[in-house]
Amino acid sequence: MKLVEVKTPQQQQEFVRFPVTLYKDAPAYIQPLDKDVENVFHKDTNKTFRQGEAIRWILQNDQGKTIGRVAAFINRKIVNKDNDQPTGGMGFFECIDDKEAAFKLFDAAKEWLAARDMEAMDGPVNFGERNEWWGLLVDGFEVEPLYKNNYHLPYYQAFFEEYGFEVYFRQFTYGRKMRAPLSPKLAEKAYRIFDMPGYEFKHLRKAELEKFTEDFRTVYNAAWGGHAGVASLSSLQAKALMKQMKPIMDEKIMWFGYHDGKPIAIFIMIPEVNQLFKYVGGKLDLIGKVKFMYHKMKGSCKKAVGLIFGIAPEYQGKGMEGAIIEAARVMVQEEYPRYDDLEMNWIGDFNPRMIKVVEQVGGDVVKTHHTYRFLFDRTKEFKRAPILGAKRSKDEQQDA
Repeated sequence: MKLVEVKTPQQQQEFVRFPVTLYKDAPAYIQPLDKDVENVFHKDTNKTFRQGEAIRWILQNDQGKTIGRVAAFINRKIVNKDNDQPTGGMGFFECIDDKEAAFKLFDAAKEWLAARDMEAMDGPVNFGERNEWWGLLVDGFEVEPLYKNNYHLPYYQAFFEEYGFEVYFRQFTYGRKMRAPLSPKLAEKAYRIFDMPGYEFKHLRKAELEKFTEDFRTVYNAAWGGHAGVASLSSLQAKALMKQMKPIMDEKIMWFGYHDGKPIAIFIMIPEVNQLFKYVGGKLDLIGKVKFMYHKMKGSCKKAVGLIFGIAPEYQGKGMEGAIIEAARVMVQEEYPRYDDLEMNWIGDFNPRMIKVVEQVGGDVVKTHHTYRFLFDRTKEFKRAPILGAKRSKDEQQDA
């Protein structure tokens, strides 16, 4: 077997296209867009290169046929954040059912990271934000992957665990039928908020996109900015995110909550575009765009994805979660029944509060991913990801 660093356009193409053959017998697999994968590895399309570096390889057998791939990367902004040791990442792992080949790919990532003073590696993860290409699929192989979410073959789990990776945290993707009822307890909390003065809930309006973008940034940074692995959004980043979503956004499923005019809650859903991209074969060229637009106009997308859910800290645990969900429910169930299914963006087991909220909505776990960690010093104590909100306020305990 020969490990080849990806440098040439031909090698780049081989890295991107290798999974197409590997997954040919996996009915639920949806081929990612070639450009979405390739964009991770170029400085002009991935801002993480400003504080990091990345490398990728393909693995070939003695006949020169590609049998695996992997990438390794260091984001120096987070290598020490909430870690007991400098920790790098490995990802985009794909391999035939051959443990020797898999271990050779793991070794390549480990040795490259160790040479750069890393003492551990997480994987399979992304060279960028956690909402993309994060975690190893270990359950839910019959469910199609969400856009820019990992789908894997079942035998990968044994590779990771036999090599010595341990579960750093579990990631749960919850799903539900869009028109299934919500729990009575959630509705009770919602209407308690509705009856109080000063609270208002409304969906995004494209005519006021600039205002809603800033409201989104305000709540996102209050709810998520500064958590482990999650960077705060600048105004420019928020605008770029909204611009990216604009071609596919459905304003009636993007919800905001306010108190005395101050933005305090967001529940952002978007159409699940993998339900359209699965028809384009990884290529968004002219033919791919025609196919995409055809299926968009045909209404082929019947699934929405809950992209981001956030409540400003001072309003958490007081019924706001239920209130914004109930406001959205009235729209998607009674006034705008366009979607049949909803999947939420993954939630880590380090976030029990959010898991409780989603369970109250009526969701069930439809997919499970593992984020693994491998400590280079095998004698060192392994620690799992810290639990968010381990100490709750007195008000939250009473409200639970």
